[in-house]
Amino acid sequence: MAETKQNGAKPPRFGPRALRRSSELSILLVLVILSAYFEFANRDFLLTSASLQNLSQFIAPAAIIACGEIMLMIGGEIDLSAGMVFALAPFVMHFAHEAGMPMGIALICGLLASAVVGLVNGIVTVVLRIPSFVTTLGTLFFVNGFTLTISHGTPVPTPGEEGFAAFFGAWGYSEILWAFAVVILMHIVLRHTRWGLHTIAAGANPLGASEAGIHVNRLKIGNFIIVAVFSGLTGTLEAFRITSIDPQAGGNQIMFLAVAAAVIGGTPLAGGSGTIIGGLIGAAVLGVLSDGFTLIGINAFTFNMILGAAILLAMIFNIHIVRLGRRGGSR
Repeated sequence: MAETKQNGAKPPRFGPRALRRSSELSILLVLVILSAYFEFANRDFLLTSASLQNLSQFIAPAAIIACGEIMLMIGGEIDLSAGMVFALAPFVMHFAHEAGMPMGIALICGLLASAVVGLVNGIVTVVLRIPSFVTTLGTLFFVNGFTLTISHGTPVPTPGEEGFAAFFGAWGYSEILWAFAVVILMHIVLRHTRWGLHTIAAGANPLGASEAGIHVNRLKIGNFIIVAVFSGLTGTLEAFRITSIDPQAGGNQIMFLAVAAAVIGGTPLAGGSGTIIGGLIGAAVLGVLSDGFTLIGINAFTFNMILGAAILLAMIFNIHIVRLGRRGGSR
């Protein structure tokens, strides 16, 4: 301590941890302000159980898929097919159950099918060196067509007993509890495990990470599988919530909401950094905007305008903070 004072050394003003906290605190402040505004505009916004359930059911799907997208985006990749895997997994579960499998095994079959899509995305992107945007755009259309083909474009009721269904989405707050569990798990993975730390290192400097012995390609393939499994899990939770498996469910809307939650929460599309907690807060901001606008009578078109503006502002803020961090670190 004495040597530090004598040499006049000071801790860096902007380190990676400080940047992460700055981003999370900023978007958290926005969330608090928006919640206060909508509560003032409509007293039913947060004070009723029905409103809280609606809000949680909007936040949860975007938050869960965002956890996977953030892992990919840190490495400079993205998965556009997540919304179609969302619809595929519950149908695989349905057909597996019809074939005589217990519900637990049938659900795992749906998640395994999701993982296969993620594996294909990862291998094509990494081994064949196809941009992930192009790879997942192709699988988006393929998976969508496959789901419509096996389902004949017709929704089916969710199978299983009442207790099983309640645990996996039918109970009003089960989805948000799943979201919190996934967020906690992935926050630990990203910040406190070798997989997460190597993902961040590979995203910030792929060549340097590779030379240091980090298996960059293996990380990318694994993260493609993670986002696909989370997409399938989310689709299954949503199917049990609405008691119907719809081949048109999810789609591009849920994927873009997840990416938007990640970006608003502080994960830049260029990669190199990211925050799981920020993704949850970003999803909460989107949920508050959607629910708040509905309650005060503003239509969905305005929500899309606000969403676009929020993404642009978040990207500008993220870039500005990163630049400040680099300047602070170079001093």
